[in-house]
Amino acid sequence: MWMIELPPFVPFFIGALILLFTRGMLRSAIMIAIPIVSAMHLMMVPEGIHLQFTFLEYQLTPYRVDKLSIMFAYIFHIAAFIGIIYSLHLRDTMQQVSAMLYAGSALGAVFAGDLLTLFIFWELLAFTSVFLIWARRTQRSYDAGMRYLIIQVLSGVILLVGTLFYAHENSTLDFGYIGLDSVAGWLILIAFGIKCAFPIAHNWLTDAYPEATVTGTVFLSAFTTKVAVYSLARAYPGTEILIYIGAAMTCFPIFFAVIENDLRRVLAYSLINQVGFMVVGIGIGTALAINGAVSHAFNDVIFKGLLFMSMGAVLQMTGRMNGSDLGGLYKTMPKTTILCIVGAASISAFPLFSGFVSKSMVMSAALEEGYDWIWLMLLFASAGVFHHAGIKIPYFAFFAHDSGLKANDPPNNMLLAMTISAALCIAIGIYPQALYSLLPYDTGYNPYDATHVLAQTQLLFFSALAFVWLNLKGLYPPELRSTNLDFDWIYRRAMPHALQQLFSVIWQANRSLRDALKLRLNLYLSYFSGKNDRLSILLSRNYPSGSMVMWVAVILATYLLLSFI
Repeated sequence: MWMIELPPFVPFFIGALILLFTRGMLRSAIMIAIPIVSAMHLMMVPEGIHLQFTFLEYQLTPYRVDKLSIMFAYIFHIAAFIGIIYSLHLRDTMQQVSAMLYAGSALGAVFAGDLLTLFIFWELLAFTSVFLIWARRTQRSYDAGMRYLIIQVLSGVILLVGTLFYAHENSTLDFGYIGLDSVAGWLILIAFGIKCAFPIAHNWLTDAYPEATVTGTVFLSAFTTKVAVYSLARAYPGTEILIYIGAAMTCFPIFFAVIENDLRRVLAYSLINQVGFMVVGIGIGTALAINGAVSHAFNDVIFKGLLFMSMGAVLQMTGRMNGSDLGGLYKTMPKTTILCIVGAASISAFPLFSGFVSKSMVMSAALEEGYDWIWLMLLFASAGVFHHAGIKIPYFAFFAHDSGLKANDPPNNMLLAMTISAALCIAIGIYPQALYSLLPYDTGYNPYDATHVLAQTQLLFFSALAFVWLNLKGLYPPELRSTNLDFDWIYRRAMPHALQQLFSVIWQANRSLRDALKLRLNLYLSYFSGKNDRLSILLSRNYPSGSMVMWVAVILATYLLLSFI
């Protein structure tokens, strides 16, 4: 029984501690064993509450299992396993320990049955993941990591405040449906939204992820935003405002991704785009829509991880990541090219690939519930993601022009991790029922309806045609050596400039005040110096000693006279 009550995050935390004292093959074996053993243990755990106690008169539930939490737990174990294999060539204790703690924190969050436990793991996600950014050991990564940490901690602080309000209003900390009927509900939604990369609050993702290490970005893409998606699905299903927020998330990153030169940053924008589909599904709130959001989160971890791994392989073997510096690598990196194309087909929702069997569920739910305009936005977003992730990533990295780079395929462990992901993308696309059987609801959905297949195939065909036409006409945005800013212009340009101007005024006023005080002080010093000179002259005169004796005698006589009187 005690094994069943052991939360799944515990093996990862214990494993991270063991890694501090091991090296070489033993460390690699332990890293691989941890997610395997933890997953086997998880498959034996029944649904229900397995750990609960009272703290300060509140019931805390650190370990609660149901279909929603266990679905995310499965994909987190898969992501951890693939990421570990991808990073076996590393000899970096900081990255490996951080990755284990990060994965364990994500598992702790999805099994949290109360808001206080969720808050603890919410903050652990931030503090453990930032080291995957700093591990690159550059000034850019340090600055990006600091900005990332500030935003993530801010999200945690808002969550804590919302939790305190919620506990006061409801006399419970139970983590279930919350809604937007109170101040607490809005505060907790904002906290979730920051981690979910809602519009305006999204720049931590596009700023930090491309600055992380080759392997760190793979882990980062799997956990943080998916924990936020899980939290939204738990607390805000059917909240209509999420439909419009999610629709905006699917559309606006397309424009920035198309003009972005850093291909890992393109994938970061694409990650926001895909999370938008999940948020729309949660906002719609029907069984089909929730299933679509959860299954798309599951698939996104795999195919987005595959794309980040392929771009990480390119970065490791060439030292470059800008599309303007790459091209022609299909000749020397053929295996990486093929695996990248599989990931691109999956994220683009080609039939027989994983993205098709989950994205279509959200779009079908939008039509069924009468959100026709939202469906059109999702259709536009589907075409856009094919442009910037399905075509741009493999085209500019491997085919666009011959960059003259002579790079080989990456080490075998990296190829193995990518191969596992690619195999899962194809297997889920061919046999989606294996995925559907794990979902929270039984809807009997069939993705390979003739209408879905034809509509999606036409969409992809005309999107590809538009890309080719724009390239031939020279209208497609070129890959330029530049840094594109969107809302982060506010805090990376506008705020520093405004603060610089403000402090410039303050320093000028301070200088003027100091000069005025200094001038006034000098005048007073000059005045008193003149008085002092005259007094010094008076006191420095030479008096005869006889006169001094006479004056002392007069004073003494006067004192004696007054005493007798």
